[in-house]
Amino acid sequence: MQGREQWATRLGFILAAVGSAVGLGNIWRFSYVLGEGGGFAFLIAYIICIFLIGLPVLLAEITVGRKGQSDAIGSFEKIAPGKWWKLGGILGVLSGSLILSFYGVIAGWVFYYVFSYLSGSAGSVEQGGYADYFLGFIGGSGELGGVLGPVFWQLLFMAVVIGVVYFGVKKGIELANRTFMPLLALLVVILAIYGLTMDGAGEAMNFMFSPDFGQLGNMEVWGMAIGQAFFTLSLGMGAMITYASYLPKETKLPSAAGTIVTLDTLFAIFAGLMIFPIVFTFGLDPSAGPELIFITLPEAFGQWGTGGTIFGILFFFLVGIAALSSAISLLEVGVSWAMRKFDWSRRKAALTAGIIIAAFGVPSALSQGGPLSQEILGLSFLDLIDTITDQYTLALGGMITALFVGWGWNKIEVLRETGLQETTIGAIWIWFLRIVAPVGILYIVLNNFYNMFIATEESMSYLIIQMINYFL
Repeated sequence: MQGREQWATRLGFILAAVGSAVGLGNIWRFSYVLGEGGGFAFLIAYIICIFLIGLPVLLAEITVGRKGQSDAIGSFEKIAPGKWWKLGGILGVLSGSLILSFYGVIAGWVFYYVFSYLSGSAGSVEQGGYADYFLGFIGGSGELGGVLGPVFWQLLFMAVVIGVVYFGVKKGIELANRTFMPLLALLVVILAIYGLTMDGAGEAMNFMFSPDFGQLGNMEVWGMAIGQAFFTLSLGMGAMITYASYLPKETKLPSAAGTIVTLDTLFAIFAGLMIFPIVFTFGLDPSAGPELIFITLPEAFGQWGTGGTIFGILFFFLVGIAALSSAISLLEVGVSWAMRKFDWSRRKAALTAGIIIAAFGVPSALSQGGPLSQEILGLSFLDLIDTITDQYTLALGGMITALFVGWGWNKIEVLRETGLQETTIGAIWIWFLRIVAPVGILYIVLNNFYNMFIATEESMSYLIIQMINYFL
C-alpha cells in the first residue's frame, strides 16, 4: 500500500478546497438560479442554507477526511469499521463521478467559447443570432466538428483535468490551484468593478439586494438554495473528505471551513455583480435559465463591438478556470478511491477513472439536440444526471455525513479532532448536525421527490420505462 500524500502547506489546501467550491456552480449555476429564484429572496435563502447547513456539513466532511486519512469511502471505514455509515462515502464517489461526467460537457462548451472569441467567430455573430449559434453547436450542427463537436471539447477539457490529477497532490493539484485561484480572484474583481460602472448597475443592485421577502415562503426557492449550497461547496460528492485526508494533524479545521465558505460565498456574490449589470444594461432576462451565460451574455457582448469581444474572452477564460479547479477535485475523489481499492499507482488510477468518467459523459454531450436527444421524464440525459445528483444523491450523502458525525461518532472524539472540545460553538455545531441539517435536507429531498414524481402525471414506473426505452 502506498503512503498517503499531503499538501505542502495549509494555504495549498485552502486554495484547492476553495478551487473545488468555486466553479461553474458560482458563475453559471448561481447566476441563473438567482434569476429564477427572484433575486434577493433566493440570495437570503442561499446565505441561510450556507451557514445553517452548508458550513456545519462542510466542517463534518473535513473532519471525517482528516481523521480517516483515506478516500471518501475508506475514511468512513477507518473511523467506523463494518458500519453502514460508509454509504455516505459511496454516495460521494458516485455523485462526484456522475457530476464530473456532465460537468465536463458544460466546461467543454466554455472552452469552445474561449476558442470562438479568440478566433473571432463568436464576435462576428449577428445580433439575435447567439441562440442559433449556441444551440447549433451543442446540437451538433456547428461549424467546428459537426455532431462530434461537443464531444471533442468535452474530451479536451477532461484531458486537461486528467493531466493535472496525474501529477499528484503537490505537483499537480496544489500547484495548479496556486496559479488558478489568485488569477480567478483578480479577474472576477476586475470584471465586477467594471460591471458596476454600467448603466444597469443600479437595477442589478436592487435585484440582488433590495428587501423582498415574499418569495421566502416558496419552498421551491429553498429547494434551489439548498441544492446550490451543496453544489457550490462540493458537499456530498466526496471532494472535501478526500482533500481533507491530505491534511496534517495540526491543521485547524474550523478556521479552514470558515475561510472556504466565506470565500466561496463572496465569489458567488461578485459573480452576480459581474453578470447582472450587463443583463439589466441591455434589457435582458435575468431568469433566462442555464443559457444565461451562453446566449444572453454573448448577445450583450456582441453590442459592444471590440470591447465586447475582449470582455467575452476574459469572461469565458475566467469561467473555464473556475470549471477546471472544481473538476480536478471531482476526479480526485474517484482516483483516491481507486488507488486504495485496487492498490493502483496514481497515474494508472487517474487515466482509468478519467477515461471511464469521460466516456459516461459522451451521452450527455450528445443529448442537447444531437443523436441522443431523446428525453427521459421530460429531461435530456444531461439534465437527468444533474437532477439526480443535485436534488438527491448530494443531499443524501451530506445528510449521512451529518448524522454520522452528530450521532454515529463519539462526541468527545469529534470535538477533539476539530479542536472544539469544551466550547459553546462545538456543542452548537454537534446539535446542528444532529437535528437542523438532517431535518432541513430531508425535507427538501422529500419535497423534490414529491414535485418530480407525485405532483406530476409521471410516476417512478414511468421513469423506469423511459430509461429502458432510451437505452434501447
